[in-house]
Order: sequence, then C-alpha cells, then structure tokens
Amino acid sequence: MSAVVVTCPSCSRRNRVPAAAAGRPQCASCKAALPWVVDASDADFASAAGTSQLVLVDLWAPWCGPCRMVAPVLERIAARYAGRVKVVKVNVDDNPRTAARFEASSIPLLVFLKDGNAVDTLLGAHPEPEIARRIDALVG
Repeated sequence: MSAVVVTCPSCSRRNRVPAAAAGRPQCASCKAALPWVVDASDADFASAAGTSQLVLVDLWAPWCGPCRMVAPVLERIAARYAGRVKVVKVNVDDNPRTAARFEASSIPLLVFLKDGNAVDTLLGAHPEPEIARRIDALVG
C-alpha cells in the first residue's frame, strides 16, 4: 500500500496520507483533519481497514455504471466526515477474497465497519443524503 497525496480542504496544502495508519490523517500545516480515501486489495485490506474510525468499504468494479456514479459521492463523504470516516475502495474483480468476505453478489455494496465488524450495509447507488444519514447514525 502506498500513500496518496491529498489537498487540505482548509489551507490547500498538499499532504501525503498513508493508506494504513493507527491515527487520523491531519494537515502538516494547519492540523485540519484530512479526507481519507484509499484503495485496498485482498492482501492489504486488514491493514487498510484497521483504524478506530468508522470505515466505509466500497465494493465496486470499473465496468459498473452505478459504482462510477457513487465514486464522487464517496469523495464528498470523505471530505465531509474527515477525521471520522475512512473510505476503503475494493475492486471486486481483482480482489475476490474480500468480495466473498462481504458476500458482494451485487455492486456497488457499501459496508460500514466499526472495530473491524460490519455494522451496516447499503446495496446499490444511493444518494449522498442517505449515505450521510447512515454515517450520522453510526458516528453520533
């Protein structure tokens, strides 16, 4: 897993955000919470999802139209809930073990994890307010 470069929504400074870390990413300059969106594979899913934050797993495929519709919504969700939610994207075509773990027979499938355990799921392309409502219920 590699780090991704994220622009801070507060000060526009570019920051390297690791795919896996114990804490929460924050801007090196202004210390604002940063959006955390990472790609994970079967091999590194456990470390990518290993955080104390709520993890939103996006099980998707590049050929899936509804999956492509949900992608920008999840980017906005990650920004809106920076410091509280981590989005972990898993391509089901390339990562069959993780897809099987969550019984992803249809996609997009969003799985919400707390402490590594699935606490909620959403099947299909849902609008941003519905996803946000589910997150609000889970993070308080």
